[in-house]
Amino acid sequence: VGSAKRFKLGLRDRPVTELVLDNCRSSNGEIEGLNDSFKELEFLSMANVELTSLAKLPTLSKLRKLELSDNIISGGLEVLAERCPNLTYLNLSGNKIKDLGTVEALQNLKNLKSLDLFNCEITNLEDYRDSIFELLQQITYLDGFDQEDNEAPDSEDDDDEGNFLK
Repeated sequence: VGSAKRFKLGLRDRPVTELVLDNCRSSNGEIEGLNDSFKELEFLSMANVELTSLAKLPTLSKLRKLELSDNIISGGLEVLAERCPNLTYLNLSGNKIKDLGTVEALQNLKNLKSLDLFNCEITNLEDYRDSIFELLQQITYLDGFDQEDNEAPDSEDDDDEGNFLK
C-alpha cells in the first residue's frame, strides 16, 4: 500500500509521459488500471500482455506512440481513433489482424505516420503493402519501410531512449 500511495503522490508532482507494461498479464484480455490520471502519456507500451480488446483504453489525447506487439488483438481498432487521436506510431505486429476491413478503422488516425503489422496474418494478402498504403494514405512507413522500400530512420528512437534515462 505504501508504494501505491507514493506512486500516486508522484503522479501529482510530475505527470507520467512514458509507461511500459510489457509482459504484464492483462485481465481477461482487457486493459485494466489505466485511467484518466495517465492523460499526459505520450508513449505507452503493452507488448506481450495477452490483450484481446482495446475497449477499456482510456482517452489519451497526448499519446503519440503505442506499442501493442505480440498480443491477441483481432479487431476493435476504431477505439484508437476515438481515444488516441494524435497517434503517430502504432505497432500491432504479432497480433491476429487478418483483413483490410479491420485496418480501415485506422483511417481516422489523421496523424499516423508509422504502422507495424509484421507477423500478422494480413501480411500474407496479395498486394498487402500497396493495399495498406492506398487505404491509409496518411502513413509514411509500413513495417519499418516506406512505399519505396526505404527504411524508417530510427533517430527518434534514440532521442526517446535518451529522454527516458534522464
